[in-house]
Amino acid sequence: MDGQTAEQALLLEQLQQVARGLAQTFAPFCEVVVHDLTHPEHAILAIHNNLSGRSVGQSATELGLARLADPDSPAVIANYAGRLADGRPVKSTSIGLKNAQGAYVAALCLNLDLTVFQGLHSVLTPFIQVEATPEETLDPAGAGALRAQIDAFAARRGLTPRTLSVHDRRQLLLELRASGHLDIRRAMEIVAGHLQISRAAVYTAAKQPGRH
Repeated sequence: MDGQTAEQALLLEQLQQVARGLAQTFAPFCEVVVHDLTHPEHAILAIHNNLSGRSVGQSATELGLARLADPDSPAVIANYAGRLADGRPVKSTSIGLKNAQGAYVAALCLNLDLTVFQGLHSVLTPFIQVEATPEETLDPAGAGALRAQIDAFAARRGLTPRTLSVHDRRQLLLELRASGHLDIRRAMEIVAGHLQISRAAVYTAAKQPGRH
């Protein structure tokens, strides 16, 4: 086996592992196909979650042939519309892979069946629709500013609110008290929710601002 053949075999072997992982993750809605473009007349090397009715050994698609004809064609063509043989709409993505010489030798294609998701969308859209007026908020006045202050405090430390240390939380409570943000209604509850800790932990931090 020469170097180029060994390279091709290794690439296809690794690509099939990727295809298996994607297929298992997105089953049963996403068809995953591995194409060996060095044999365009029998390009389909593997097909998982078969939605299109194709089989291993069938020829390359028009997109695969276009890649063979033009090495400068895009390596990734994402989220283009298509249809299965039975008319179901799909959203497809095709990823081409090149060898060391810059020629396309393989492709990984994903075809996502949109039928279920479009059905869910049609059901959920009227369910979540609200009238423009009257408008009511269940959030206490100033809650947004309180959360923004917490986010800014965490960002200055290169952290997220939920990853603040106990000491950081104590310093945060000092700042919030000094800025008046703890005076809004349900402030401690909002802080606890945003930090994803218990209200008891917030009250404890507020009572012990100086300890490490």
